Amino acid sequence: MKYPVFEDLIIFENEDFVVVSKPPFLSTLEDRTPNTTNLLKLARQYYPDLQACHRLDKDTSGCLAFAKNAAAYRHLAMQFEARQVYKVYHAVAWGTHKFEEELVNRAIDPSAKGVARLSPKGKPAETYFNTLENYGRHTLVECLPVTGRLHQIRVHLAHLKAPIVNDELYGGEKLYLSNLKHKRGYNLKQQTEELPLIKRFALHSFNLGFRLLNEEPVKIEAPYPKDFAVLVKQLRAH
Repeated sequence: MKYPVFEDLIIFENEDFVVVSKPPFLSTLEDRTPNTTNLLKLARQYYPDLQACHRLDKDTSGCLAFAKNAAAYRHLAMQFEARQVYKVYHAVAWGTHKFEEELVNRAIDPSAKGVARLSPKGKPAETYFNTLENYGRHTLVECLPVTGRLHQIRVHLAHLKAPIVNDELYGGEKLYLSNLKHKRGYNLKQQTEELPLIKRFALHSFNLGFRLLNEEPVKIEAPYPKDFAVLVKQLRAH
């Protein structure tokens, strides 16, 4: 994987915070994959004291905040703890759904293997869902997590029978162009294997809102990365 230049990812910066648009396939912090880098390592080449204020799954793209100093880190950590951070994700889900402020309030229990499941023994987890666009057999969903549990949006969407495209861990199948074009006689050249429209689960952190140290509110938006944009464009076209 060709690693990005950290400065090219920045979508907001002041004397206390840096917010980047995290690319997919890059871990926020150290993970167990040998010989790989992570976003925090790249961040510290840019500014040695940066600390990640939260994390996104390796495959999730979008808004990610770093603090430049201890006071900024504490300030944002307290907002996360008090559930005062505004978080909006976009997901492409299987199925036709008409969500309007649909609340899933189901506890999540993470296992040691990094898989989450709904369980009364788990920690409380709440997410609101709204339908943004319908495309026949798929839906673009706005997800507003109140809490921040492991794989929360993915598990809650699966519970609503709306698993995320290509999220095979939670029942979301891959999506191919031929799935969309099957009525139009789409065929591949012989001997070529068709690749899915997106090579990761289709989840993007679209908005992040919080208060700066002077209590001024900011709301930052991360544009869709190329793979997510192409997926939505193809769905709109078919």
